[in-house]
Amino acid sequence: MRTGNPVLKNDTFQRSNEQRKSMTLGGTVAKISLLFIFLLGTAAYTWYQYSLGADVTIMMLIGGGGGLIFALITAFVPKAAPITAPIYAALEGFLIGGLSAFVESSYSGIVIQAVSLTLAVMAALLFLYATRVIKVTKNFRLMVVSATLGIFLVYLVNFILNFFGMTVPYLHSSGPIGIGISLFIVAIAALNLVLDFDFIEQGVNRGAPKHMEWYGAFGLIVTLVWLYIEILRLLQKLRR
Repeated sequence: MRTGNPVLKNDTFQRSNEQRKSMTLGGTVAKISLLFIFLLGTAAYTWYQYSLGADVTIMMLIGGGGGLIFALITAFVPKAAPITAPIYAALEGFLIGGLSAFVESSYSGIVIQAVSLTLAVMAALLFLYATRVIKVTKNFRLMVVSATLGIFLVYLVNFILNFFGMTVPYLHSSGPIGIGISLFIVAIAALNLVLDFDFIEQGVNRGAPKHMEWYGAFGLIVTLVWLYIEILRLLQKLRR
């Protein structure tokens, strides 16, 4: 079993010999809801501080840097997920809240559009996956994983080029090519949700350890955050 989400690995379920309660779908959904609440809570707090005129840049930097650190810890130490996943979600909320507030100040109403589209995409893909309209085959996984790795490589190159005052051509452009690139990235981010659904289902079917509920929830939140940011970027380009 493979997944395009970089924090969910192929052999994760086999790395633990714990004899505890098994992972359940209901338990995983509950964990997803809790992480979502943590994320929304700190995001709302950061948004509120921005509305009061506070400089939330430091909060965003702490959220982004801290979130990355705890994401890596969770990815490499799944047993720590019950502790690290909530911390990751809370930290990521600071970044998302600040970013959303900045963008909203320039494009009124764009955040509610991005949130609505993100949730709508997730609901639609969950329905298509549950009804097996979309089937996670070997070729499907290979396509999504390859495209996801390609996108991250492009972002890495763009990050390096920024130090020299350059960017990857068209990546941030608001023209037809730039919008097309954003649409493609949004599509790949969305398809990663399908792989996450499959990962969680396989974990439940295999009787994975209980802590994997937190790990599966963590992986889904990572993808949702990515999807939201990409949709927000796409809407910005369309507004310009």
